[in-house]
Amino acid sequence: MVFASGGFRVRIFDIAKEQVSAALEDIKKQMDELTKSGMLRGKLSSDQQFSLISGCHDLKIALEGAVFIQECVPENMELKQKIFSDLDTHVNNSAIISSSTSCLSPTKMFNGLKHVKNCIVAHPVNPPYYVPLVELVPHPQTDPVTMEKAYHLMKRIGQSPVKIMKETDGFVLNRLQYAVISEAWRLVEDGVISPKDVDIVMSEGLGMRYAFLGPLETAHLNAEGFKSYCERYGEGIQRVLTTFGPVPNFAGEVAEKIDQALWDDQGDKSEQLKARREWRDSCLSRLAKLKKEVKKNE
Repeated sequence: MVFASGGFRVRIFDIAKEQVSAALEDIKKQMDELTKSGMLRGKLSSDQQFSLISGCHDLKIALEGAVFIQECVPENMELKQKIFSDLDTHVNNSAIISSSTSCLSPTKMFNGLKHVKNCIVAHPVNPPYYVPLVELVPHPQTDPVTMEKAYHLMKRIGQSPVKIMKETDGFVLNRLQYAVISEAWRLVEDGVISPKDVDIVMSEGLGMRYAFLGPLETAHLNAEGFKSYCERYGEGIQRVLTTFGPVPNFAGEVAEKIDQALWDDQGDKSEQLKARREWRDSCLSRLAKLKKEVKKNE
């Protein structure tokens, strides 16, 4: 949907034919709903965009003429290596081969491929239609031209790419996210705050700022520049950081406590998740629209 909104022709491939059919049905439904709500991206109508998307049941045919390939299989290294080995056999010499992995090593995924210079991680954020960040992470042998082409392609379709200059475990978004989850866990474990109130601290506190500013500029604006912030608050930050506990094991009683707090007492759990995800996407679509309007007026 993101690529079609930018006017690109898209082929969807899956080894399970029913997955492709289900995806196309879901895409049509979502595009119609986005049109009604005024949230459809791009200059083309929903019908025009949908006409650009087709399903394919033959990998070789799916790759014919492709300029960009986005792999979206589960986070399993062996599975991804097999997929990239298959792609390597059929892809042309100019196509960018990208992975959606959020954590797996590009070095391990792409090593030994004939087209390794064309390989890159292009990690989107869920749901990518509303959250535009894409982390671009190279393999050590990735051609710099591949990075630049991927960067400009993402900009062209309305995403917000960032260049990760060297591979690090978890890339950047998840390293930041895991730091927050880890401290949230410790605060609940130590009886400092309830799980629901931790989420309120983020959604009604830090998250309000972070929707528009990153942590570094937030600090920059909270003093007379970032150096001033460090001079004012650096000692206190260091003191607090020394009280952080060990990395949690993310299992046991605390996991059970947090899990229970996040479910409603009554109702089907799958329906609860469906409803909250729809609510999340609705909120994010409105926020995305607001941010777009703000940027226009800057």
